[in-house]
Amino acid sequence: MKIQIIKFESVDSTNNVALRRIKKGKIKPTLIIAKSQKKGRGQYGRKWISHRGNIYMTVYFSLKRKIEIKTLSKKVYKLIKKSLEKFVNEKITIKLPNDLLIKGSKVCGILQETVNYNNNKFFIIGIGINLVKGPKINNKQVSFLQKYNNNRIKKSDIYKKIKNNFEKFI
Repeated sequence: MKIQIIKFESVDSTNNVALRRIKKGKIKPTLIIAKSQKKGRGQYGRKWISHRGNIYMTVYFSLKRKIEIKTLSKKVYKLIKKSLEKFVNEKITIKLPNDLLIKGSKVCGILQETVNYNNNKFFIIGIGINLVKGPKINNKQVSFLQKYNNNRIKKSDIYKKIKNNFEKFI
């Protein structure tokens, strides 16, 4: 299924943009991309630190078929992991509930949410990728993708890879 792309310079949170769009009836599968976020969200209401140059995106789509959210979440993690592995020379591991790691350091956080609108259920997947810089977080090892690739990784290539994989998935 085709996914439309919407780009922003700056937003509060790409997941918040998705929630507002769904509530306005804009329900076509969409990829929201922002160069920066002012109030990025992580798991359990934590703040997502959004350094300029990193990747902030959200994919949303309606859930047409009955599928357990836990099963869907596992598939989403694997899809994003597979997408990012194309850009690095290291193995990426999944650390539940929402992290992707390289050599034990977080390079990506994933925030999944569901929302109901007009008797339809929507799945919202926020993806924060440390591309060029990892934030300093107490008691957490954090890194960034570019560290594991000798060539410059283009944001547009990552967007395209994730979008294409989601289009095959949904």
